Amino acid sequence: MIRNSFVFFFLAVSAFAQSSAPWRSNFLGGQSTRGDSEYEKGLSALDARQWDGAIATFSDVALRKGSNADAALYWKAYAQNRAGRREEALNTISDLRAGFPSSRWLKDAQALELEVRSQAGSPVNPNAQPDEDLKLIALNSLMQSDPSQALPILQKLLRENNSPKLKERALFVLSQNSSPEGRKTLADLARNSSDIELQSKAIRYMGLMGNAETRAELASLYKSTSDVRVKREILKSFMQSGSRDFLLNAAKTEQNPELREAAIKQLAMTGGQDELWQLYQSETSVDNKEMILKSMFMGGNSTRLAEIARTEKNPRLRIAAIKSLGLMGRRDNGDVLVSIYRTDQNRDVRSAVLNSLFLQQNGKAMVDLARNEKDPEMKQQIVKKMALIQSKEVTDYMMEVLR
Repeated sequence: MIRNSFVFFFLAVSAFAQSSAPWRSNFLGGQSTRGDSEYEKGLSALDARQWDGAIATFSDVALRKGSNADAALYWKAYAQNRAGRREEALNTISDLRAGFPSSRWLKDAQALELEVRSQAGSPVNPNAQPDEDLKLIALNSLMQSDPSQALPILQKLLRENNSPKLKERALFVLSQNSSPEGRKTLADLARNSSDIELQSKAIRYMGLMGNAETRAELASLYKSTSDVRVKREILKSFMQSGSRDFLLNAAKTEQNPELREAAIKQLAMTGGQDELWQLYQSETSVDNKEMILKSMFMGGNSTRLAEIARTEKNPRLRIAAIKSLGLMGRRDNGDVLVSIYRTDQNRDVRSAVLNSLFLQQNGKAMVDLARNEKDPEMKQQIVKKMALIQSKEVTDYMMEVLR
């Protein structure tokens, strides 16, 4: 588990390739080394995970002391580590450092050394690393082996005037720690940090953690803060954790219209269509109901939209539901729309049905309506829209009109 966590972070925070990477691409120092066939043979062995073969080949390349000797030493150490020969890997890294003090592969070798030492159970000191990437790799290693030592260093990094990049990555390391002290540090940043970006990311990471403790912390912060920006971030965080109950409650009780709309949208993004329907039924504001309809549309909830289009007493909301059905472009909604047209006497509602059928390019349904429509004005509206639809049913109907 420690190994997996370390490698995941190692990949995430640096450009160092420690998995089945394309060895021949220009990464890790930007070196291109196609000219040496033995070196290429070693890279092929790495591709095939033939660690012993790669070690032997890269040893030969390094002994020739050609232009690829430093790169060969790096990959030899890499293969030794993958083969479980960690002491040999550390010795090879020492050879690289001693023989090629100006090599472009030294930074990669430092990172590899940290990984090797971590896997061997040797403690690493983040403060001893001058490079930010190496500092963070060391910090993550220490977090895995001894969180009690790592947390004060993390807290210091986040508190002091370090680069945004370093702080962001340190925050990520912190978010991987599930200890009570780690959660408390993250919650303190979410609640009190004066750095807006850092505070937002802390809230986001708390949402991704998805446990009951962090959800309770976020709910407490939402209740206590008056900062709309912070509340909006918390709503996003609850969406990430799929906390529909909190979002539903916020959508019901939030007094700020902007935040209420945000809660409804985030609820839709969790797939909470049942909760949206519950909210729609309890809501009294037409404006808020329209927002809920938009969220139902975003979630593709044609069943509820069709029900609202048929049964809603408010014409404005019926029209909004009908428009959403048309925008979905699903021809199987056509029967519902035709039924509404035939039973609803509100001309605006009927016009909305025609617009939706037109958006669906549902020529057959419009021909059926045109044949039975007695109102000359409505029939003219149908025919005008039909003229822009290409279908056999429409063509046949137009030929009948011309006869």
